Amino acid sequence: MYSSLVRLQNTFGFFTTVAFVVALLISASDFLSDRTPTVHVLKTTQLSTVLGRADYYSSKKEEYAVIKFTLDADLSSLFTWNTKQVFAYVTAEWPSAAQGNNATNQAVIWDTIITAPSSDHLGNFSPSKLKRLRKSANGKGIDPSRGKLQIKNQRLKYPLTHPTGKLAQTKDVRLKLHYNVQPWVGFLSWNQAQDWGKWKALKNGLSKKFTLPAVKVKEQAKKKTTTGGAKA
Repeated sequence: MYSSLVRLQNTFGFFTTVAFVVALLISASDFLSDRTPTVHVLKTTQLSTVLGRADYYSSKKEEYAVIKFTLDADLSSLFTWNTKQVFAYVTAEWPSAAQGNNATNQAVIWDTIITAPSSDHLGNFSPSKLKRLRKSANGKGIDPSRGKLQIKNQRLKYPLTHPTGKLAQTKDVRLKLHYNVQPWVGFLSWNQAQDWGKWKALKNGLSKKFTLPAVKVKEQAKKKTTTGGAKA
């Protein structure tokens, strides 16, 4: 009963319990911080639909959308002393007529990882970028300014296609901003659809609806058609 092994097991069990309680308190402390993420601007600045290979590894031609968008969002309130990093991404969404009224097509078109100063060393950054991040943080453990996203005429990071190969003249398409908060200790949290206490739902996270244009005809094809008509 009082052997060294039993005492070691009791000590280990005690410290494990203490560590679990401390981790639980740290995780619960996040609910005491205000979260008020807001999107000021989310809109498209260029739209076109092209018939071709969306990627160099594509085996067939298909219709894909070429979109540029502007995003101005403030996610700074998501950063607390327990925040490791925030994963933000934009999706294109539109209703699917083939699968019923409640079905929605969704595709990620752009994303970014925003690290807290305390986790910069864990990111896959070049030495020059890591140096810039540390300089901007100026020794602070929390840098909410990193949560302010201001991008203009951003190209798609991932091609927007559809399994059917058809995408032209798709109606009711909208862009939507999402985020995922990854803490040092605790549970992952995503943008919620409603307010939870001090955690507010993302405001203005949806763009206005738009319709993808018809397939863009290449200039060379136009010239060939014009030349052929002239010869005839």
